Amino acid sequence: MLTRTSTQSLTGQLADRLAERIRTRLLPPGARLPSVRECARQQGVSPYTVVAAYDQLLAQGLVEARRQRGFYVRDSAPVQEGRPPNAAPMVIQMMASRVPADASSLIRSMFHRPSDKPQPGMGVFPPEWMSSTFMPTAVRRMTSTAALQELSLQYGEPSGDAALRRSLSNKLVGINVPAAPDQIVTTVGATHALDIVSRTLLRAGDPVMVEEPGWALEFARLEALGMRILPVPRRADGPDLEVMAQYCLLHSPKLFVSVSVLHNPTGYSLTPGSAHRVLKLANEHDFHIVEDDTYSHLAPEHATRLSALDGLQRTIYVSGFAKILAPNWRIGFLAASPELKERLLETKLLATLTTPTLFERALSWCIDQGQLRRHAERIRIRLDGARGRAVKLAMAHGCSFASEPAGLFGWVDTGVDTDALTQRMLDQGYLLAPGSLFHARRPPSTMMRINFATSQDAAFWKVFSKVRAEL
Repeated sequence: MLTRTSTQSLTGQLADRLAERIRTRLLPPGARLPSVRECARQQGVSPYTVVAAYDQLLAQGLVEARRQRGFYVRDSAPVQEGRPPNAAPMVIQMMASRVPADASSLIRSMFHRPSDKPQPGMGVFPPEWMSSTFMPTAVRRMTSTAALQELSLQYGEPSGDAALRRSLSNKLVGINVPAAPDQIVTTVGATHALDIVSRTLLRAGDPVMVEEPGWALEFARLEALGMRILPVPRRADGPDLEVMAQYCLLHSPKLFVSVSVLHNPTGYSLTPGSAHRVLKLANEHDFHIVEDDTYSHLAPEHATRLSALDGLQRTIYVSGFAKILAPNWRIGFLAASPELKERLLETKLLATLTTPTLFERALSWCIDQGQLRRHAERIRIRLDGARGRAVKLAMAHGCSFASEPAGLFGWVDTGVDTDALTQRMLDQGYLLAPGSLFHARRPPSTMMRINFATSQDAAFWKVFSKVRAEL
């Protein structure tokens, strides 16, 4: 909130706050700023203060005034002062230039939190949940003088560290996915694995079936590659098979992207009957399935997975460790049939050559010593408690759940337009994940996704209720 005890004027505080949101694309290009009167009411300041702040944004080239329509974020805002264009991490630069703003704002929130309050819209566990003593031990083992030189002074294996691939192969046995070490390719996170699959199997203009609601970045990533997205409604038992069958007849899709277990954002998990019908469609209509099992560490081992039923014939299995262990280690992987694996590996080589062996070897130790398994179990127990508390708070404040709460995320009906709600909640220091982000065409929605781990704060729900009542 703006404060009159600050050493900076109210005008300067407001201008800086809006400028930061524009530069991080929490206010995307083309977005309309609140009217002067509305902004003054929201911030508890005079209209003169708002006019002066908007004038500063005009002078900085961040917004434009449209006659009798108000102020709008410019389509091309200047680079942040004092920072050259190549100073940001490469992935954020790519988001800024290629990914639609609505999707990138959710991703950028991981790097630019609006405040130090718990953020219900975040897609990851709080750092304190993932803190451990075994990770430093694993890294120390890999950074002794001899080991550090062995792992750092040469390129690693193109497919990834052999020790990690053996560990992953053994781990996949536990969920009945038959992948030998030479069928596995390590990647820079699960998102990189999905990108490798897309670049290997697809060409611009190809039709791709994607579950809806679904992960915002997946829609944006495929659009950036020039693919034609065919949204498939996600139901409790799996994808809408009638819609998939129609797409197969009319469009001959090349790929289906699915989160079978603890689907994001609904929490749904695939049933065996639905899985068999999906695989039957894939065989009849000759398309591949990429199964994103990012949340496998939170799911029961007996959960139905397409890759287990199919034996990696038409399926490509993708997962990673950012959600459960170490986001900054950036370790993901894919598993595929031997023939397809070689094609996927060629794509990896063209993009990254190899992946860092040091952290891959450290992860292998964490898996083999049972540390990852015990850590995941502790997280699951803690999440179960958090989920129960968050659900009670949400329902007590007038929300309902569109699906049975499960896993990390809840799919919540707020009863109001969550795009508008999101902008208002930003003023209070809270980031939401509005329902429109989880649809290919981003229509208005009353839904929002909450992170159960970061939605236990009663203070958030009190502010949420107050702001929602004002819409």
